[in-house]
Amino acid sequence: MTAVVSVRVEPKDISDTHPPFAARGVALLAAISTIVLTVTAGRYEFFGDELYFLSAGRRLDYTYADQGVVVAFFAHLADVLAPGSVTAVRFPAVVMGVGAIVVAALIAYELRGSRRIQLLAAGTYATSYLLVTQCALSTFSFDATLTAVITWLFVRWVRTRQDWLIVVAGLVAALDMQVKWMIPLVWACLGMGVILCGPREILRRRALWVATGILALSVAPILYWQSQHNWPQLAMGTIIGAEQDATGYGPPGFFPQWLGLAGFLGTVLIAVGFWAVLRQESLRPYRFVPVALLLMTLFVVVTHGRPYYPTGFFPAMFALGAVGFAQYPRRRWMNLAMIPVVVLTVVTFVGTLTLLPLPQSWRTPTQNAIDLGIRSAFWGTTNWSRMVAAVDAGYETLTPEEKAHSAIITQGYWQGGAVEEFGGKYDLPPTYSPSRGFGFFGPPPDSTTTVIYVGLNTAEPGLRSHFTEVERVWQLDDPMGIPGIDRMVAVWKCKGPRQPWSTMWDSMTTLYFDLGLWHDSRATTRPVH
Repeated sequence: MTAVVSVRVEPKDISDTHPPFAARGVALLAAISTIVLTVTAGRYEFFGDELYFLSAGRRLDYTYADQGVVVAFFAHLADVLAPGSVTAVRFPAVVMGVGAIVVAALIAYELRGSRRIQLLAAGTYATSYLLVTQCALSTFSFDATLTAVITWLFVRWVRTRQDWLIVVAGLVAALDMQVKWMIPLVWACLGMGVILCGPREILRRRALWVATGILALSVAPILYWQSQHNWPQLAMGTIIGAEQDATGYGPPGFFPQWLGLAGFLGTVLIAVGFWAVLRQESLRPYRFVPVALLLMTLFVVVTHGRPYYPTGFFPAMFALGAVGFAQYPRRRWMNLAMIPVVVLTVVTFVGTLTLLPLPQSWRTPTQNAIDLGIRSAFWGTTNWSRMVAAVDAGYETLTPEEKAHSAIITQGYWQGGAVEEFGGKYDLPPTYSPSRGFGFFGPPPDSTTTVIYVGLNTAEPGLRSHFTEVERVWQLDDPMGIPGIDRMVAVWKCKGPRQPWSTMWDSMTTLYFDLGLWHDSRATTRPVH
């Protein structure tokens, strides 16, 4: 005879099977990363785009030709609090990079990974080259982390079914829209991932459409600005594609760079993540994440975009891979095989922070666009002050009467940002540039009769079509320098504009950024207004 005993268990006595969040470990990792990245943030001089962001920050607007206002705002904040500090300019990017570390751990937690697995996911991001790249101020610095946050909110919704999470994701997407205009593509790829793999229940939730509406509303002001300025962003896609082909070997070079950003350990976890969502039942509800990554990667490859565009999905993939690896019935050799991968990842990361940039005496000549990419990564963009000194030398050739109605014009937007940032110690007039977003800051006043123009030493024929008098007054051509900074650079005194500036500026402005190294038939020099 069998006795059946009924036992009543209070809800508080039932243990929560969800592992706890590794708060202390993640906080420690985040703190260490913040300190290390902040201390090493100033080892490179300003990059050209950072100088442009500083110039944009001095002209704050609700949007710009090729980006939102957020990065310019933080550049302006750094410029006000710590003028001239490279570390201060990059600190917001450091914070966003550290935020992505935390998000990787949070996603692993949502996937019911143990504290050790959460730290594995976070540590993978914390030792990836992606994080190093993210810590220079750029739209990517913010976009990658905000994309990761959106992915985390969707993953958390799958586990909890709390619809407010979707609305918050929409708000984060709207914020990201004020950073970089890739987020509608991210949103669409996530949606396609859900349609293809589920959970399709989310499509019936009103919160999803509220969130989509929030994102759509955030796009409206940007579309209005673009419509008033001849849609410059539409032309930028072709130009960026041409530059990517020149500097990154085009689509064939995409995946080596893409995996290089993930790092050795990250590459392993991404591969495991793809496998795990197919083979492990507990991770099958999250198949929409790797599908979204694949769809966005395919789009970026086809359009010749930058390899880092889809990397906002990497924290989620690291988490999926870490959880999948933990759940797999591993043999001893598999655990041992991970040791050299981890060691190599850490050594590479530490070496990147401590050995780069390389000594300037090791520089090699920059002969093509690929050389420029290598030069920027291993030595940085240096000697901005030499270029600005050359501009000042040219300016000092003007008479007092000429100076009274003068301006500085730079061929490239990098140069424009450099003159504004480093020209403070000189008594220079206002700076203008017809290049990309800088061109939308406006032309010199019509009262300007004399211009000091700095650009590539091939620019003179174009200048003669705009001015009645053109005289080269200075040149800078260091064989080991960077074209446009301290190599192939000339300074001209230009007098007698052939048309009023308010008219002539439209024919001078261009989205094409010429460093004298890349040329592609897809690149356009059409006016941007």
